[in-house]
Amino acid sequence: MGRFLIHNFGCRASQADGASLAGSLARTGLRPTSDIHHADLVILNTCTVTSAADQEVRQVVRRVHRQNPDARILVTGCYAQRSPAELAALPGVRWVVGNTHKARIPEILGEEAAKIPFHGQIHVGDIFGLHEFVAAPVEETAGDRTRPNLKIQDGCNNRCSFCIIPSVRGMSRSMPMDRVIDEVGALALRYREIVLSGINLGRWGRDLEGRPRLVVLVDRLLKETEVGRLRLSSVEPLDLSDELLGIIAESRRIARFVHAPLQSGSDAVLRRMRRRYRARHYADRIRKARRLMPEAAIGADVMVGFPGETDAEFEESRRFIEIMPYTYLHVFTYSERPGTPAAALAEPVPMPVRKQRNQVLRELAARKNLEFRERFVGRRLPVVTLADGALSDNYIRVELAVPRPANRLVDVEVEAITAAGLRERSPMTVIG
Repeated sequence: MGRFLIHNFGCRASQADGASLAGSLARTGLRPTSDIHHADLVILNTCTVTSAADQEVRQVVRRVHRQNPDARILVTGCYAQRSPAELAALPGVRWVVGNTHKARIPEILGEEAAKIPFHGQIHVGDIFGLHEFVAAPVEETAGDRTRPNLKIQDGCNNRCSFCIIPSVRGMSRSMPMDRVIDEVGALALRYREIVLSGINLGRWGRDLEGRPRLVVLVDRLLKETEVGRLRLSSVEPLDLSDELLGIIAESRRIARFVHAPLQSGSDAVLRRMRRRYRARHYADRIRKARRLMPEAAIGADVMVGFPGETDAEFEESRRFIEIMPYTYLHVFTYSERPGTPAAALAEPVPMPVRKQRNQVLRELAARKNLEFRERFVGRRLPVVTLADGALSDNYIRVELAVPRPANRLVDVEVEAITAAGLRERSPMTVIG
């Protein structure tokens, strides 16, 4: 097995896991490839948050096996943890490795390399038996990304009725503070923007001695590292303390970016979801963020079609979203997850209704995003350059008029909006 290819599905935490795994495999002598036909080993790092995510994984497994029958396929991640036997039965799958054993993949491959080929070996343990954060060395974290995701928290102690993630990620576990500072410090030598990610990032530190809060960590990172720009990924609304919002607003080294999962703007639906807040609590945090940061990106995850969601409840949620100062939304159609309390609820919403509601919110989100982007025409924005353009600190894609190397922090003058972002003004040509 000389060459490997890793295909990551799902959230930022999964992307970080995949980058870490790529570094671990490279240190064993394997070489990465992006060509499926040249891969001796294909690793699928899976998501299982919806049935559509599961279906996509199965389709990719079959496609990989069809395109390269000789490749050995290893399936890992959340779907592997939830339903290993289902994946082990798919054609070409040699290993299924759950999240409990993901850090041992190089060892598992080494142990089995000399054995006679066989089909579908399963390495999955008790996810709730994991009590410590498994931290990857810093050189494994970034992969080839311009904006590396550093996962500093894993697992979740919440028990939302629709969510399978605690069952496949386990209880909340945090990377120790000093280790985070070391990791960010090392990454800051190579990368201008670093994204802190986690399954429930706002709960970082609650399992550590002294129960430090995320804002304390952020403050130390600003003081003790040379990070050019720090971006916090999704933070639950009740973890958006005044102190955390304040430090985001005050520091030019933190991206003006707040992503707070909403799920629904209807209190009745939130109760059935077993979410810990109500619409008024959520609105208080978002309005506070907007007052402190008038030009920040503010986004949310929203779910439609939760069991029992009536037309009136959906309309209540839509109106709430309408009045909130969102600049983008991630809209999800409810998907039954076996083993979750919501899957047993009566009154499922018909799928055509779920899809129609999804479309309504996507159109609303598109309008809000367009209105937000229009505000910056003729203005200057701080961006980080990417391999294919740039990203503003307030989360807008920018087409560059002047090519620049990736991984730079620069200011650009905006000329116009594009279909999905903004375009930099071209430099004026002086004649004569």
